[in-house]
Amino acid sequence: MKNLPLNALRAFAAVYETGGIRPAARLLEITHSSISKHVQELEAWIGVPLIDREQGVRTIKFSPQGEDIGRVALENLNDMASAVEAVRESRQGNAVTISTTPSFAARWLLPRLQDFNATFPWIELSIVVDQKLNFAADHGADLAIRMGQGPWDGLECTPLMDEQLFPVMSTSLWLKVGRPTELSALEGLPLLHDRDPQASWQRWLSEQDGLDFDTRSGPRFASSDLVLRAAVQGLGVALARGRLVEDDLATGLLIKPFEGNEAMLSQAYWLLHPKGKKKSIAITKVIEWLNMMSEQELHGS
Repeated sequence: MKNLPLNALRAFAAVYETGGIRPAARLLEITHSSISKHVQELEAWIGVPLIDREQGVRTIKFSPQGEDIGRVALENLNDMASAVEAVRESRQGNAVTISTTPSFAARWLLPRLQDFNATFPWIELSIVVDQKLNFAADHGADLAIRMGQGPWDGLECTPLMDEQLFPVMSTSLWLKVGRPTELSALEGLPLLHDRDPQASWQRWLSEQDGLDFDTRSGPRFASSDLVLRAAVQGLGVALARGRLVEDDLATGLLIKPFEGNEAMLSQAYWLLHPKGKKKSIAITKVIEWLNMMSEQELHGS
């Protein structure tokens, strides 16, 4: 066991399973020259040829010793992989990781985690944040919540919630500029911009009948959270996503001085899961809880 060439055995098992050097290289995601080198190392270590190399023959033919070693190596490596995966699943079966944007995590998800923990104390829920959607880099995320226009290739995509866009500002700024209640007052006010094109002033303005002014000026911020924080500081008027500004409106940090001017974003939030990846019971419960939270908001409960 101490001197057993495990990497060479794994490479040879892949050759035995796939029937060739190049398909084995694709299976293990290494170069075919590396596979050939491993096979030669294993033959040298054992002392007998494992593959019959006939001049002009392109298909691989295993020697009797190669047949025996290939079959046993493949069976045992598959058994080992199954045992390891079973241990990993038993250890991680109650752990679920959600990837989402910083703004959604801070302003929608975190305020609801106390409810989740009370409902599912046996699930270990972790949150990772990233502006970009990339499951490969999402710390092994099981689910992702993203804003945008889905669906996305290679993912199981389910619309989670719609959204509304509307202007908000701090009370101090509202008082300072004369307590405006008409949308026409926006033309002379500093506008704060979210870099997300789905939450742009141009998008909102296109749905306001009879209103037309230049919305291009004003500072730009990398996230919805920063835009709203800037609005709280009185730096200008923000175009808020309704679900992300709930707490600021409830506490009075921001106000919505203009009524009846919402722009609707249908299917604004999506729940994503790698297509074909098995869902644990814990993942299924998290999905059910997220849908329940969105339904409660839809019906105002």
